Amino acid sequence: QIRVSAVLTNGAYLLNVDCDHYFNNSKALKEAMCFMMDPAYGRKTCYVQFPQRFDGIDLHDRYANRNIVFFDINLKGLDGIQGPVYVGTGCCFNRQALYGYDPVLTEADLEPNIIVKSCCGSRKKGKSGNKKYIDKKRAAKRTESTIPIFNMEDIEEGVEGYEEERSLLMSQKRLEKRFGQSPVFIAATFMEQGGIPPSTNPATLLKEAIHVISCGYEDKTEWGKEIGWIYGSVTEDILTGFKMHARGWISIYCMPPRPAFKGSAPINLSDRLNQVLRWALGSIEILLSRHCPIWYGYKGRLRLLERLAYINTIVYPLTSIPLLAYCMLPAFCLLTGKFIIPEISNFASMWFILLFVSIFATGILELRWSGVSIEDWWRNEQFWVIGGTSAHLFAVFQGLLKVLAGIDTNFTVTSKASDDDGDFAELYVFKWTSLLIPPTTVLIINLVGIVAGVSYAINSGYQSWGPLFGKLFFAIWVIAHLYPFLKGLVGRQNRT
Repeated sequence: QIRVSAVLTNGAYLLNVDCDHYFNNSKALKEAMCFMMDPAYGRKTCYVQFPQRFDGIDLHDRYANRNIVFFDINLKGLDGIQGPVYVGTGCCFNRQALYGYDPVLTEADLEPNIIVKSCCGSRKKGKSGNKKYIDKKRAAKRTESTIPIFNMEDIEEGVEGYEEERSLLMSQKRLEKRFGQSPVFIAATFMEQGGIPPSTNPATLLKEAIHVISCGYEDKTEWGKEIGWIYGSVTEDILTGFKMHARGWISIYCMPPRPAFKGSAPINLSDRLNQVLRWALGSIEILLSRHCPIWYGYKGRLRLLERLAYINTIVYPLTSIPLLAYCMLPAFCLLTGKFIIPEISNFASMWFILLFVSIFATGILELRWSGVSIEDWWRNEQFWVIGGTSAHLFAVFQGLLKVLAGIDTNFTVTSKASDDDGDFAELYVFKWTSLLIPPTTVLIINLVGIVAGVSYAINSGYQSWGPLFGKLFFAIWVIAHLYPFLKGLVGRQNRT
């Protein structure tokens, strides 16, 4: 699509939305263009990301389909660093960023990050320290070896200068190795403001469009590696945005009062878990690849906090292992008679309490800052436990099998909401999947533990009820998080 549109129209900006999304705000593109065409930030903005909003979700959002915490807190917070991650839809791109070009940066943007400063010291400014934009050689020194070393600001817009500029930047052979063997498309990549070169013959455009969309066009080129959407993961959106940020581009998060785009989401438990499994599996694939944010791009211009945000987006499935252990511990305490927390001194308990108070205070401040309701936050917490004990756990093992053993796994295409059989009929349909086994096991073991603990206290007398309440609290806390999952297992019998 990128290549065909470049050959036929070559607009300077591209809009990317999923097939099940639609325009909900006629002014959305105008708002995106305000950022893209801004004199100060436009030439270094790779994309403008809009939050995802959905139709057809049940009133209480049982399975946290709206992802309010992610879209209204996490991405909004990243907007103050280097910009939000690309989420795969509802995004307006700068075409030059997709071609792998470097952004036009100011001297302030070229300041070394905190790691480089601490290791190498700050660089002294020369006589040209107040120069506004970087030149091509300095861009090359600060760029990852796999990132293109040419800069679009040095390219003239005149048609007569194309051949001369290309010969100065790189040979025709290198251009073909990078972009493919299409002179029309290669010429279009140098049009920074978009449009087709006047020297192009309109009669050949359709033939050229068929050529660039052919299956073998990308062979032995850098498409999918450095150009366009990056391959190698089922969540190619994270990889694509990460590569752009590593080159120094920034992204913008645009949240108009009226949602820009709306789509549908899976409201059935099994479909929702399969969707989360695909996302988590993609994160594990990136974690075990050469593009992992933990070690990739340190010679580029990715800011430290932005790197930490990307690391968080790929390591979160690993939390499923300790999470599963913590969900099982309360039941084992009730069954064995031992408490989950050992006896500690009063001083240590004060530090323990202060830690929890600080965590809750941070959460409250985030809710007040973002406007997210307590109910949305609680739904997010519940589904984090549900997904962590099921989809995330499966993703870890499937990712290891795929990357280390070469055993590929097929992901299930997500079924979206449908109202053909009544209001939210799909919500109450039970579909068996192996993803249901771990959380069901956790539920059963904790329920058995509660019954065993209460029975033991009844037989042992009133003196055993005191220690029992602490153990019951943790077990009930686990069950409270898994309550939406329990309702999903019940199916149509419970419509509350």
